[in-house]
This record gives sequence, structure tokens and C-alpha cells, in this order.
Amino acid sequence: MRVAKTNLKGDEGEITLIPESLDDLWHLKYLIDRGNFVFAETFRKVAAISDKARPEKMEKRHVRLGVQVEEVEFHMYSNWLRIHGVIKCGPDVGSYHTLNIEVGSEVSIIKRWRADQLQRIEEAVAESTRPKVVLALVEEGEATIGVLRQFGVQMAADLRASSGKGGGEDTRKEFLRECADQINAAAGVDAQVILAGPGFTKEDLKKIIDSTYPDLAGRVTMDDASSIGRSGFQEVLRRGAVGRVLENSRIAQETKLIEDLFREIATDGKAAYGLKEVQTAVQYGAVEHLLILDEAARRRDMDALMRDVASARGKVVIFSSEFEPGERLRSLGGVAALLRFKINT
Repeated sequence: MRVAKTNLKGDEGEITLIPESLDDLWHLKYLIDRGNFVFAETFRKVAAISDKARPEKMEKRHVRLGVQVEEVEFHMYSNWLRIHGVIKCGPDVGSYHTLNIEVGSEVSIIKRWRADQLQRIEEAVAESTRPKVVLALVEEGEATIGVLRQFGVQMAADLRASSGKGGGEDTRKEFLRECADQINAAAGVDAQVILAGPGFTKEDLKKIIDSTYPDLAGRVTMDDASSIGRSGFQEVLRRGAVGRVLENSRIAQETKLIEDLFREIATDGKAAYGLKEVQTAVQYGAVEHLLILDEAARRRDMDALMRDVASARGKVVIFSSEFEPGERLRSLGGVAALLRFKINT
């Protein structure tokens, strides 16, 4: 994420952002709330002035519009963010329009900002300097390759060994070479790769990577996993290999906080979970870290809760529902807190 302009008075005003990755579009989804004013360049159908004989003829023109937001949608596989709302500035004021925000688009947001949202922008800027991570899971005859995003793991390839006729060893070597090719394509020139899986297949694949892609070989970290696919991705994340590669990343932070939370809960310590308990803890000024699932963070009743925590010098952390820490937080109702001191709820 790149911050192009900031014009704030206190916690209100305009911030202009330029998303530089799919992750940044995901961040924007949680920075833009219903009722905010958003300005961006877009295409809008307007009457063709030059065609007086056919005044009904319409043409698309490049314009800058300001809309008051009613709905925000993020689509992982379409690579854009859709912002739907009523035009407040530009042609056809009062009409509805959808802004399609893509990587590289400039978007200005005018609102009253929460402290966690300003922190989120700082984190998004910091994350853009960290290397990309590819997760490659392989077992005999099968492999799944995913790119670690800040919102989850995006599937890059799902491979199966050929079942055609031929020598078994030749077929196996061909499959492993294809895996190496796909990992190299996903990793590009600078991504870190975590290669994991059950058994010894991953070691055989690593030998092929070493001989075929020596530049990639130095960026591969080996780990174990009992399965491939989504469950294997979650296992690798849980084991902490990603945290070792990206020490200060969002997933490493979420993993540590959720482990701390469950440890405090298990020992009847400084923790609260569920909306009622957390609200009580906020009233006491006891919340050090407020943990909220991204699905819950957009609810209107959470806005005041998050502002109250920030005003008491607590920190708000929004968890991705795509990662295991987020799934564990969902099991507690989607909201929990690590406390400065224990309270009786």
C-alpha cells in the first residue's frame, strides 16, 4: 500500500491510498465503511454531446466521482474491489454507481478514522516491503501450491501425477519436475518457499529444485505436514514456519495473540471472550488487545467498542477468517480480549 496524501484534523479527514497488491485491496475492504465518502476515477455513461440528431446516444467517459458508500465487495479471483453507493460529486448526482478499484488505482477516503484503521494502513505499507511466501505441499502423486496472502492462502496450482501407461519411475520424475516448474513460476524472482508434506517425496522434489532452479533453491525452507490441500496449509501455518520466515507478519502476530488468549482462558487468567464479557472488560478499561474477526468487525455495534478500546490505549487487531487463528476466534464468538488485569465478569 502507498499513501499518496493525508489531510486529517484530529481523527477526521481524507486519506488517499494507492493499492499495490491484491492484499491491499483486501485491506481497503476493512478501511471503507458504509456512509464514508470515496473518490476515484471511473467510467460513466453520459450523453454524447456531439450527436444532436441522436440525443439518446450514450458513451462511456473517464470521470472522477465521489460516492457515499452503501456496500463494499472484495473478490479474491477478480482482482478488484467494488464500492457501490450514491453519487455525491460529479455527473448524475443522486444516481447509483459502482467504483471498481484495481491495483494501481488511486482512491480517496473521507471519514472519521478509528485508531485501528490508521494502524492497518501502517501495517499494509510495512507488509509491502516483506517478501512473498509460497507454500508448496507434496505427497506421492499429488501436490498443492498456494501463495500466502494477508487474508489467507490463494491457490496457485493443484497437481496430480499422470495415470497413463509408462514406467512408474519416469512418471514420478515427470510429476516432480512439473511440481518444480510450478513452484518456480509461483515464486518468481524473490519469493520465499516453504516446501512440506508427508514422507520423503518433498526431499526428492527439493533435489530436483536444487539441480534445475539453483536460484530458487536458496529460498526454500523445508517443513513437515501430514496432508496437502487446505488442511495442509493450515498445519504449516500452525507449525510456525511462516512466522520464522516473516517474523513480524500479520499471520505471525495473529498466531501469537490467539495462543496467548487460549492460554489465559485455560488458566482462568487475564482474558475475556464473547461480546458481553468483552463489553464488561472495556467498561473497566481492562482491554490491552481486542481481537475481532473480520466478519464481525463490520457490524455497527463493533465500531463503538473498537473506539472505546483505542481511547483507553488498547490495541485492536482484526483477524482474517481465512487463517486458523481466525477460525479459533470464531469458535469464541468472533470477539475476545487479552486484559491488563483480571476481572470478574
